[in-house]
Amino acid sequence: MPKVLLTGGSGFIAAHVLDILLKRGYEVITTVRSETKATQIRTKYPNAPLSVAIVPDIAAPNAFDDVLAQNGSGLDYVQHTASPFHYKWKDARTEVLDPAINGTNSVFAAIAKHAPAVKRVVVTSSFAAIITEGDLVNPARTFSEADWNPSTYEDGLTGAPATTYRVSKKYAEKAAWDFVKNKPGFDVATICPPMVFGPVAHHLDSLSGINTSNSRFVDLIQGKWKTEIPNSGVFVWVDVRDVAEAHVRAMELPEAGGKRFFTTAGYYDNRSILRVVSAAKVPELVEKDALPTDVDAVKGAPGADFAQEKVHKFDNAFTTKTLGISWTPLEKTAVDTVKSLLQIPA
Repeated sequence: MPKVLLTGGSGFIAAHVLDILLKRGYEVITTVRSETKATQIRTKYPNAPLSVAIVPDIAAPNAFDDVLAQNGSGLDYVQHTASPFHYKWKDARTEVLDPAINGTNSVFAAIAKHAPAVKRVVVTSSFAAIITEGDLVNPARTFSEADWNPSTYEDGLTGAPATTYRVSKKYAEKAAWDFVKNKPGFDVATICPPMVFGPVAHHLDSLSGINTSNSRFVDLIQGKWKTEIPNSGVFVWVDVRDVAEAHVRAMELPEAGGKRFFTTAGYYDNRSILRVVSAAKVPELVEKDALPTDVDAVKGAPGADFAQEKVHKFDNAFTTKTLGISWTPLEKTAVDTVKSLLQIPA
């Protein structure tokens, strides 16, 4: 039974990766920040070949050394997903940039030191590491796996919160590629999703703890989109279950080594999400009158509606062909997400 280390196992994407790994018969060691999160995972998978370790601060020096020293023997693969994605920070360097970059350096160094049998490390990166911010509204620009965000570390310190996050993802991914230039005995593959939507697989005590990308669905089911549809943000998206599947396929397929993968299902906008959810007539939303009677009549904030002639193009044909994924449509993702969130206490 192959053995996999999964960092950040209580995260939105990681929880789906964990589910796939266990269903496919892998032995998994996963890391989380607290004993509370560890207990939640153990409770969900009581009889699985699974162990949970505590890494309270991934930005700390040698953060993953103890985990790898204790579990590195016989370890075959690593899925490194742990990285912050939120805008609720006060200090860009210590709360966003350093945790992302140092976390990658720490886990890679620990693998090289303690886990000589590891064949591949798969890293959760982001479309944020691909984009040029100014070209998000440039219809002449096409983004693919070959592109890198030109923003600098200094931009991450001084820029808007979205810029800080994007810089953190760029430099965390760069750290991975720089590390394997020294041929440590394993290769790397990176997964670069844009906005990630989908049902929740990790434990949440309340909707207040929802991940950033799914927070729009919380606002929708709480009736906040009845009078105005908010800015959509980046206009490309993907289902979390497809992202998780991409992580595992990038680990399993020999030809995926040394490659970046831009995982996206295509374009979306918030009005389309509202239209899909309204058409589904989810009983709980109908009962609480959370949806408008005429979606197309609702006012849209600037950026609420997608306009092809105003935004970038994309090319992820390489990813689709190499990983062989049939991307989940928005109609399924939006409804599944809403139904999932309705099971969580408000």
